[in-house]
Amino acid sequence: MRFTFVVTGWPGSVHDMRAFNCAVCKYGDKFPHPPLGKFYLVDSGYPNRPGYLAPYKGTKYHLSEFQSGPINVIERSFGVLKMKWRILGQLPSYPMPKQSKIITACMGIHNFIGQSALEDTDFDAFDENVVPVENKPRTGRRIATTGDEDNNMNAFRDEIARGLFNRS
Repeated sequence: MRFTFVVTGWPGSVHDMRAFNCAVCKYGDKFPHPPLGKFYLVDSGYPNRPGYLAPYKGTKYHLSEFQSGPINVIERSFGVLKMKWRILGQLPSYPMPKQSKIITACMGIHNFIGQSALEDTDFDAFDENVVPVENKPRTGRRIATTGDEDNNMNAFRDEIARGLFNRS
């Protein structure tokens, strides 16, 4: 539940894929790409690309849809962050550079608390899956197009799905 890369400064609301593409293009040498042969699980709004595996669209994966199993670690991380730092929900109208510093500071302190041996009720609540994750509908349109999809990653996802289906 640690933030490993933070880019701030987008005014208003921006689609995850747009922010991701910008981060990879602008900070590609610093962006934490997965090691060769490994992948990060990403949101279904992202295309499958080498190193980034998205779930099938329209398939149920969230806790509230199954009522069992652990909450996605990304959802948990942002849940703790928003719960602990309520200022992020309604950031005062400071100039953009100051807002960016507040967001980065909150994420840094979040990482420090999460990695320390200190007890923290917010982290504990999310670790025990006590706090429900809201399933808000996505706003905005999907930026990625089918041309962005990597056929090898799609085949890899299909292979995983077949393997899981055949085990059950």
